[in-house]
Amino acid sequence: MAKDPVCGMEVNEKTAKYTYEYGGKTYYFCRQQCLDQFKANPAKYASR
Repeated sequence: MAKDPVCGMEVNEKTAKYTYEYGGKTYYFCRQQCLDQFKANPAKYASR
């Protein structure tokens, strides 16, 4: 399980609907809003 870097919710990598590549790493999100928030400021959340 991966952790959504925005809200901290656990996300299954195999079934995640929302993903985003940043800095050579794939991030997983529980919902579109978390993905959008990450895209707006990835440096803020990538270090979590």
